[in-house]
Amino acid sequence: MSDKPLGRFCWHELMTTDPGDAQGFYGKVTRWGTSPFEGGDEPYTMWMNGEQPIGGVMELPAEAAAAGAPPHWVAYVSTPDVQATTQKATSLGATVLFGPTTIPTVGTFSFIRDPQGAVFSAFEPAGDAPGHDGPAAVGEFSWHELATDDSKGAWSFYSELFGWQKGEAMDMGDMGTYQMFGGGAHPLGGMFDRPPQMPVSAWCLYVRVPDVDAAAELVKANGGQVINGPMEVPGGDRIVQCLDPQGALFALHQTAQG
Repeated sequence: MSDKPLGRFCWHELMTTDPGDAQGFYGKVTRWGTSPFEGGDEPYTMWMNGEQPIGGVMELPAEAAAAGAPPHWVAYVSTPDVQATTQKATSLGATVLFGPTTIPTVGTFSFIRDPQGAVFSAFEPAGDAPGHDGPAAVGEFSWHELATDDSKGAWSFYSELFGWQKGEAMDMGDMGTYQMFGGGAHPLGGMFDRPPQMPVSAWCLYVRVPDVDAAAELVKANGGQVINGPMEVPGGDRIVQCLDPQGALFALHQTAQG
């Protein structure tokens, strides 16, 4: 029986204006390697954390760029039935941007804009879903954070679509509540109402590194920008939010244990 869970963050894809430069940048900051994928119509390179593929990088599609989309990361969330998930997302107020479409031997996916405007992908793998449901290792994506126009509405949407469950909620004062969520014993991320300086609702994807402060220096030394942090968060972990050289938002995460 194949492993196609509902609600696992299983792939992380960077669409950018300069894939070659992005590969060099992230290789220095996160120590990822790369491997070409030969099964698609367009050039596609996989991010490798050691021997494990964890995502991919490709040229930002011309039609997306023409519509004003900047370079950005997209999180793929697994489902055993992408057609049903896509239809349900639409019934809950989302917009299907692309798909469902199938890549032979890989799987079927849709790009979806949630009711508040953030984009993600629903993905039905051809075989077992990539990734796992345990704590992230160094070099893996460890947290998925949604800054949104309406965190209560977003929670209603995603919990209904993927079966995520509420975790701890933190009072952030004037910034409102930070609601953590998960799909089981291990937390997956958090949602909150976006501050005015964030122009749109969007997902920010965090990569675990052994030393956030050292990684932040590598971001700056290799053409990226640090926009928030490094700083400690409740529980003793450290984070930093950044822009890569092409302007894509991402973040780095160091656990209290390193």
